[in-house]
Amino acid sequence: MDGRHMQIGEVADRTGLSLRTIRHYEEVGLALPTARSQGGFRLYSDADVTRLLVIKRMKPLDFTLEEMRDLLTILDQLQSPGTDEATRTDLTKRLAVYRSLVEERCRKIRARLSDAEQFSAELATELRKHRQ
Repeated sequence: MDGRHMQIGEVADRTGLSLRTIRHYEEVGLALPTARSQGGFRLYSDADVTRLLVIKRMKPLDFTLEEMRDLLTILDQLQSPGTDEATRTDLTKRLAVYRSLVEERCRKIRARLSDAEQFSAELATELRKHRQ
C-alpha cells in the first residue's frame, strides 16, 4: 500500500475479520488504528493489517488476551531498532517459549482433526451401507 490509510471496511475485507472483531481488538488494546480521519473514522496502515493477521492466527490456538498482548509486545520490541542486546536476548527466549506453545497447540489441533476425519469416514461407511 503506498502510505495511504484504509478504513475499517477495507481492513475487514483484507483480514477476513468482522468489523465488530476489529473494534473489539481496538477496545482491548491489541490493535489500535494508526490514525483517525477528520470525521473520526478509524484509519489503518499495512502494519496495522499485519498485526490484525497475527492476532487472527493466535485466536484458533486459544491464546488468552494476556498472551496475545505479551506476544505482540515481544514482537514489537524485537522489531524496534532501539532494543538493546540484553533485552533482545531475553525477548528471543520468551519468543521461543511461545513458539513451543504454538507447536504443542498445533499438535492438539492436528489430533482433533484426525479424530474428526476418522469420524467422518466412519459415517461415510455407515451411509454407504444403508444406501444399498
